[in-house]
Amino acid sequence: MVGLRDLHCDPAQPGQAAAALELALADQVWVRLIGSGVQPERQVLDADGLDWPPGPGLVLSTGGSSGGRQLCLHPLSNLDRSARACGSWLKTIGLDPASTLVWNPLPFQHVSGLMPWWRARQWGADHAWISPALIKQPAQLLKHSRCHPGWQQRPMVLSLVPTQLRRLLAEPCGRAWLCEMALIWVGGAALPDELADQSRDLGIRLAPCYGATETAAMVTAQAPLDFLAGMGGCGRPLDGVRLRVNQQGALAVHCNRLAVARLDDAGVLCALSDGDGWWHSADLAELEGSSTDPQLHLLGRIDHAIQSGGVTVFPSQLEQRLLMEARKQGLPLDAVLLLGVVNREWGQRLVALVRWSSVDEPSDGWDRLHRLVSDWPAPERPLYWVQCQELQCSAAGKWERPRWQNWLTAQQSAQSSAQLF
Repeated sequence: MVGLRDLHCDPAQPGQAAAALELALADQVWVRLIGSGVQPERQVLDADGLDWPPGPGLVLSTGGSSGGRQLCLHPLSNLDRSARACGSWLKTIGLDPASTLVWNPLPFQHVSGLMPWWRARQWGADHAWISPALIKQPAQLLKHSRCHPGWQQRPMVLSLVPTQLRRLLAEPCGRAWLCEMALIWVGGAALPDELADQSRDLGIRLAPCYGATETAAMVTAQAPLDFLAGMGGCGRPLDGVRLRVNQQGALAVHCNRLAVARLDDAGVLCALSDGDGWWHSADLAELEGSSTDPQLHLLGRIDHAIQSGGVTVFPSQLEQRLLMEARKQGLPLDAVLLLGVVNREWGQRLVALVRWSSVDEPSDGWDRLHRLVSDWPAPERPLYWVQCQELQCSAAGKWERPRWQNWLTAQQSAQSSAQLF
């Protein structure tokens, strides 16, 4: 059997994990990157009879934003191709990849945090880690960054998820730090319109992008000048990438760096792509422009949609809308997650999990939330609301919906003290 090693990644010490990974890969083995505190099921990966492809390579977990985590197998050649495509794109917007300083605040065990390090490694660029604690303290972040020898001496590039972007935009030092960047890729989740508008007003050079664990990170990116000019969407395909929308309305991707296999729930290695080499995502999409150079617009996730009263409802779109309206009204709402629950009359109805800015919600907060959605179509209005102060995205900026669905079920079953309205 091909060798396999598990590498646990301490979020406070990503550099140690990177050094350990280089040593393991030198032994020509497959390495699975595992987040802190995660207990993998080794028996699945070590099962007899698995037809492992040649190593070395990485076994990476997807974000777990849909029905559970999947494990994708990427030989090192896939990571190299991804880095080259990204470097070529940088050149088209006037940046020399080798001259950049790559800031990396994302978890190393995810493709989003692995690839900035891998790109810098291939390009010969400078690379700097940012701890999860530091990204939450913009004043300390700015002070720390100014001590780096590459600060303002090199074009600085950065990858963020929208949750991190929102936190930084909320603080003067965070805004000042973002304004120093030559380029900020934003992906992992949809970029809310309010964050896009605020970034444009400040002249922050965002580059919304789209990618997945299955594609070894980004396959599209939008040039910062196009973003600042008001263009929406996730940009155009990088070198070697083709896009189309399948019969279900979902985005399909063809490129030479798709994962060579994935592990299904039964521990069987399966092909990722169809017979023609296309990977079919669960992201509903529209392609604008020519077939050879389309602009990608995402509409929502097929696997998050619910059927309510004969209407297809996309919770992620409604979450953004609700957050934006709440903030316009001055409601101290930090996060909202809409989940579907079985309903005899409607099939499914939405329930809203809510995290207020403080444990003591405003006295009129729930009434004001009700009024915000009072004119929404019935299938889109939450049936009831649940206060959940522990509500948060994963470290990669994604909602782990099955986790919170289980949390909601447990609260209902136990008749807990969660406040329902």
